[in-house]
Amino acid sequence: MTILGIAVLILVALAVASAAFGAWIHSRDAAQARSVWNALEGLRETNPPVYDPAMVEGLPEVARRYFARAITPGTALHRTVRLEMAGSFMMDGNEMPMTARQILAPPARGFVWQAEIGSGAMRFGGSDGYFAPDGGPADSWTKFWLGGVVPLARFGGNEDHASAALTRLMLESVWVPASLLPQFGAEWTQTGDDTAEIRFARARGIEPMQIKLDTAGNLVEIQALRWTDANPEKVWRLQPFGGRMIESGFHEGFLIPTRVELGNMYGTPEYAPFFFATITSAGF
Repeated sequence: MTILGIAVLILVALAVASAAFGAWIHSRDAAQARSVWNALEGLRETNPPVYDPAMVEGLPEVARRYFARAITPGTALHRTVRLEMAGSFMMDGNEMPMTARQILAPPARGFVWQAEIGSGAMRFGGSDGYFAPDGGPADSWTKFWLGGVVPLARFGGNEDHASAALTRLMLESVWVPASLLPQFGAEWTQTGDDTAEIRFARARGIEPMQIKLDTAGNLVEIQALRWTDANPEKVWRLQPFGGRMIESGFHEGFLIPTRVELGNMYGTPEYAPFFFATITSAGF
């Protein structure tokens, strides 16, 4: 065999070994997401309490207006939800198709968002996640792969990322209206005719959520200051994050956002929505 032939064989062997190693790491990432998903599934109560409007007597008017729309009396107060969604994701100025499924246990236990983004040769997939087990430290991650072998993003596992992920989980509590009840640790403060600030006993250390309703009690905006490095300087700092709740619909007695847009710097001239989604399924 010629030297050129040997070199080609070595390159092929290295490529195969690299792909195999990538596939192995990808399988570990998938196993982590699957394990946390199963743990969050296990939090679902078999016989939770049911909603009674008396639960919100004494709350500020904006809170009572929200719950009058968001939870039908007699609804089982489940605090986890499984969502399926479709929409688009903006990356580097390009809008790419997106489909995803998600499990949420807000405001502070955890979430897993598993998505497929893009199309053709540029289609990639992976997950974002956060999990705070009882009696243990929180963990979070962002892990996405091209073709299951080429890592595009693999980061997390530190306090900065966990803080950003926890703020995301808090904001997404709007998909689990029961989690916003005072009986489960939500603290409401009315800040205007149609606005409120919500803090959570189990999500200390992050900035509170701000919400806005219309006159009927429908949720129209959410936002919070989020610890993030999504800025040109790539410096971790508090920045506005949020967006618009464009449409809502009922699922199993809960009124939840069904079409949304979200992005960094919400409420400022630099607002750049990058996440556009329509909820196609919700199960509590």
